[in-house]
Amino acid sequence: MLSSKIQKVRKRDGRIVPFEPQKIANAIYKALVSVDQGSREDAERLAAKVVSKTETEFKRTIPSVEDIQDEVETVLIEEEFNKAAKAYILYRKNRSEIREAKRFLGVADDLKLTVNAVSVLEKRYLLKDEYGSVIESSKQMFRRVAKAVAVGDSKYNPETVSKSEEAFYNVMSRLEFIPNSPAIMNAGTRVGQLSACFVLPVGDSIKKIFDTVKHMAVIHQSGGGTGFSFSHLRPRGDVVKSTHGIASGPVSFMRVFDTAADVIKQGGRRRGANMGILNADHPDILEFIRSKSKEGTLSNFNISVAVTDDFMRRADSQEPYDLVNPRTGEVVRSLRANDVLHLLVTMAWSTGDPGVVFIDEINRANPTPKVGIIESTNPCGEQPLLPYESCVLGSINLSRFVSNSDVDWGRLGEVVDTSMHFLDNVIDVNRYPLRQIARVTYANRKVGLGVMGFAEMLIQLGIQYDSNDALKMGEKVMSFISDKAHKKSIEMGETRGSFPNFEDSIWRKKGFKHMRNATTTTVAPTGTISIIAGCSSGIEPLFAVSFIRNVLEGTKLLEVNPLFEKRAKENGLYSQDLMMDIAKKGSIQEIEGVPSDLKKMFITALDIAPEWHVKMQAAFQKYVDNAVSKTVNLPHDASIEDVSDIYHLAHKLKCKGITVYRYGSKSEQVLTIGGLTSRHIGEMRQYVGVEAEYAGGCPDPLCDSY
Repeated sequence: MLSSKIQKVRKRDGRIVPFEPQKIANAIYKALVSVDQGSREDAERLAAKVVSKTETEFKRTIPSVEDIQDEVETVLIEEEFNKAAKAYILYRKNRSEIREAKRFLGVADDLKLTVNAVSVLEKRYLLKDEYGSVIESSKQMFRRVAKAVAVGDSKYNPETVSKSEEAFYNVMSRLEFIPNSPAIMNAGTRVGQLSACFVLPVGDSIKKIFDTVKHMAVIHQSGGGTGFSFSHLRPRGDVVKSTHGIASGPVSFMRVFDTAADVIKQGGRRRGANMGILNADHPDILEFIRSKSKEGTLSNFNISVAVTDDFMRRADSQEPYDLVNPRTGEVVRSLRANDVLHLLVTMAWSTGDPGVVFIDEINRANPTPKVGIIESTNPCGEQPLLPYESCVLGSINLSRFVSNSDVDWGRLGEVVDTSMHFLDNVIDVNRYPLRQIARVTYANRKVGLGVMGFAEMLIQLGIQYDSNDALKMGEKVMSFISDKAHKKSIEMGETRGSFPNFEDSIWRKKGFKHMRNATTTTVAPTGTISIIAGCSSGIEPLFAVSFIRNVLEGTKLLEVNPLFEKRAKENGLYSQDLMMDIAKKGSIQEIEGVPSDLKKMFITALDIAPEWHVKMQAAFQKYVDNAVSKTVNLPHDASIEDVSDIYHLAHKLKCKGITVYRYGSKSEQVLTIGGLTSRHIGEMRQYVGVEAEYAGGCPDPLCDSY
């Protein structure tokens, strides 16, 4: 290890910190590796010379970081490592540009995040003064959240508040765990609403409907998303006894919800997002399935059809099934189940909507069946909830838990414990928008701990995403997290008390004596929080290896997957020209000169056959209490039959729902692929381009809002 007489160094912000000479050797080694010029021994020798020159020049003063970096450039040139010197100079220039971009945003980034991550923080999460200027750094943001959530300990053991604050802050600042967006935005603020997911009932009367519209508006304003089942509304053309009029049906009232959501816009920080669900046996089911066929209609809604096992069986057998008026309980007509499913599949192929929720599978896993039947989910389908129920989510960044080509199970277990503690505290410190929501949430205390960065974990482990080994790893990591989460919930149940509905829950029937939370795990589409964490969304594969990101109000930046950049440099492949070539399609599968082993590891969503997407969702679902959000991304030339096969496979593998997105099926999408056109997009794109907040999965802007 290098040593030095120099004790201190001046940072760019003026802070004086201990001098760490080994960092010089590491930086030089990275430069050498990037151009395949030199070894670790060379880096150590060159660093020693840099230290010696710095000691001579700065005997009586403290050198700055810039002074030391100037010496590195000088030594590399003197020692004729010219390629490495050029790489180091370009690196310094790039870092300088990044610092300037962050300075332009007005953000003090003390976590060394990407420019895009800082842009997202500035836009959505960091506190601002009355003039709109940012007043906290990225670390201060996590400190604010940790401090606010740790207060939850005071209800049970006040002596642990400070210790819990440190634990919460550490897992967030290390980007190992990040809670859902409302928690980051609102913790420690006047709003104080920290949950992302809500389900509200829609009753069959004007008063009940508009009460729910009002409640939705309040939730959206605080940063939450809402789900609804419209299955209790009388169908179009049915009688309205109070006015002797004719009912307009569920779809017409969905437009009211959609307009209200459009107006709210969640305070300008998050787009209003809804889930609309209708049972397959509702008389207006055909209108519902077609309701988003015209682009721009119901733009604040994801929609899904709730299908039963019996419906799927009848579709396979080409049998009819009954449509039932929810007001009277009477059968009004019959349809062939396979015709309805075919229409559903065709519309999903054409527009991306509707999805499907397998409602029987959802209720088989309902932890409190005596309390009520689950009829709806949150906007992206991963969180089935009872009426007036909310849930707080958080995700563990799996890419941070690989060391020496193996998973650090011990550290992962520790972070699961801390994350569960954090999420349970949120339930107590939360400011609920409605008394009804507080009551149901406290009764069940559902939380949803999930994952992100799974694609990077597989790459670091040397496992191809579309392989049986990847499915096994998915099951292994999620079963581990699930087991640890359950044990932590049992432990908290013993010390803090089980959730009030525990006695009538499935946990009691299974022989558990305590359980703090009715559910513990969920896999959500992590969206912006995975951008902050610098990893892929949820359990999605990479959407591109290299691409162009639209940030800073139209500024376009080339982004390269850091793991691929590292591997390319190690293989002597890296060049700016190669990265730009890859960015034309995002995929490396047809790039000449890239070794086959890299092509296997760095496979993208559209490179993967559809069935592997479904199999991966099912692998995680086996060990998830709630549900798994996963998009089956399809190329533009995928067929309607492909979508049908996906839906049937998802039901067979016991998924709780399924969503497909065929590239180009909507003109407004946050991912565009170079070299491809469609009748919707209408123009040739030279490069893969994504918007600032896209992290993978469904490229519909509504999906990306979470």
